Amino acid sequence: MARPEPIAAREAKLFRNNKSQAVRIPADFELPGTSVMIHREGDRLILEPIRRKNLLEVLAGLEPLGPEDQFPDIDDTLLPAKAIDL
Repeated sequence: MARPEPIAAREAKLFRNNKSQAVRIPADFELPGTSVMIHREGDRLILEPIRRKNLLEVLAGLEPLGPEDQFPDIDDTLLPAKAIDL
C-alpha cells in the first residue's frame, strides 16, 4: 500500500464530547476505518489507523497444532440414533 503524499500542517479545532476532548480532523487528513491507535510522544499525540488483517494474514500467524491439541474422542451415545435429512 503506497503512503499518501505529505500534506502541509494546519490548525484543527478541539472540542468537548461529553467528558472527552476530541479533535475535528480536516477531510484532507481523514483516516480509514472507525478506530485508531493513539499514543503520546512528549507533547505530541500520534494517531495511527488500525489496519484489519485479512484471513491469510491471520492464518499465517497461527501456530501449528501439536499432539496435545488434537480433538477429543466423541462419545457415540450422544450422536443421533438414526439418520437425519437436512
